[in-house]
Amino acid sequence: MTYLRPEIRHPESKRNALGYTRQYYEGALSTLCAGCGHDSVSGAIVQACFELAIEPHRVAKLSGIGCSSKTPTYFLGNSHGFNAVHGRMPSVATGANLANRDLIYLGISGDGDTASIGMGQFVHAVRRNLNITYIVMNNGCYGLTKGQDSATADEGSKNKSGHVNPFHSIDLCGLAIELGATFVARSFSGDKAQLVPLIKAALSHQGFAFLDVLSPCVTFNNNPGSTKSYDYVREHMEVTAALDYVPEKAAISADYGEGEVCAVTLHDGSQVILRKLANDWYPSDRIAAMKYLHETRQRGEILTGILYLEATGRDLHAMLNTHRRPLNALSEEDLCPGSAALERINAESR
Repeated sequence: MTYLRPEIRHPESKRNALGYTRQYYEGALSTLCAGCGHDSVSGAIVQACFELAIEPHRVAKLSGIGCSSKTPTYFLGNSHGFNAVHGRMPSVATGANLANRDLIYLGISGDGDTASIGMGQFVHAVRRNLNITYIVMNNGCYGLTKGQDSATADEGSKNKSGHVNPFHSIDLCGLAIELGATFVARSFSGDKAQLVPLIKAALSHQGFAFLDVLSPCVTFNNNPGSTKSYDYVREHMEVTAALDYVPEKAAISADYGEGEVCAVTLHDGSQVILRKLANDWYPSDRIAAMKYLHETRQRGEILTGILYLEATGRDLHAMLNTHRRPLNALSEEDLCPGSAALERINAESR
């Protein structure tokens, strides 16, 4: 079995401004469960970078641990990449960005990687306005460790073991707005028409661009007791020894207009209610954005679109007044300006 994509493509495939086809922005074949929403997000990233005509070698992909953090393997195979330990991607991204500001930084994380073990790292990346596009593939559970609730699981939701979550969920978009993020948006993995433009907007933003993507888990989003559930299949598959079999499911998609509400039925029969921001929404008011998030949440709706945008914010390099050139491009004279400069610095501190 191979995880490499076939090289054969139609000779008249569409090319972008750089002369590249969409194939040039792809990665290895996905090993995630069939129908996983994360694969739809990966496809949207490929499409967005293709349409923006970004040179893949100018992109640095960074991730932590989790199903979502595996996805950088599946897109932009010709770019840089670093897979950090669980929850530590923001600090690695910060160091890399400060060392080389010329790259485009794309952080990929999950709700467990960001909202639990990585929360302390996430909040400081936000408040420093790190110049990065930070995408959370949010499914409300820990897929790699068999479906436990994550910190973004809604109160009252039932996991695959039948346990009802008694805790309030963490709204990462609300948190990002509160902490000073200059671009905050939310989308659904099955809404390609909305997701691709949002990724393009985030990649074009100067500063911390946060995108929370609702991405259903097809394996652990099942009703216990159903003969179609993963639990039932696992209990009746010992004779085949296919211990890692995952029943194939179709990817979930949605198509609805601005200002409209859409009820999306998940694989377990439950529903999420999405509300897309109307055309007359102005995302420049931080307080209004927070208020609208709370109002829609009380109605059981998930607000999608650009929630908040501050186009004139200063990123981390502007705050620290760093050199315009990457560190690896600085000469010895730049890095060691001499004893006279050192004496001047010391004199300022006396």
